[in-house]
Amino acid sequence: MKNKSRAVVIVMVLTMVVVVAVLALAQDKPADNMQIVLEKVRADKKLLVAENMQLTESEAKAFWPVYERYQDELFLLRARSIKLINDYADAYGKMTDDTAEKLLDEYMTIETLGLKVRKAYLPKFRKVLSSKKTARYYQIENKIQAALNYELAKNIPLVKAAE
Repeated sequence: MKNKSRAVVIVMVLTMVVVVAVLALAQDKPADNMQIVLEKVRADKKLLVAENMQLTESEAKAFWPVYERYQDELFLLRARSIKLINDYADAYGKMTDDTAEKLLDEYMTIETLGLKVRKAYLPKFRKVLSSKKTARYYQIENKIQAALNYELAKNIPLVKAAE
């Protein structure tokens, strides 16, 4: 079971990395293709969560609607992050202090909003799950985000030092 979960996580991370890459290139792609990719990622993530949460039928009935609303809010933050990455890529070769400041401010805003969303949903998840299962769910989300952040970090170059 542990190896199966690890494999699912790897597939999920790779799928999310592909989505980030696709979204970065999406300006020239039809919206229908993008919607299909996004739906696939959401379904894969939901499967990963379902396999690792071990919810009872009554827990699942209460959990999934809260989960869906939470994912909708996280999606908005991820879309904003993708825009930030695209803005960084556009400015990379001609980065100014002003641009770097704006990009960093946007990054900090996204991080702050992410924490705000996680905090806002904590009582909602606690209302439908035990504290242990709520903690487990937040761990799953954290692991997915950490894996995605790692993949992004290794593919985004540092700002060039002053020449």
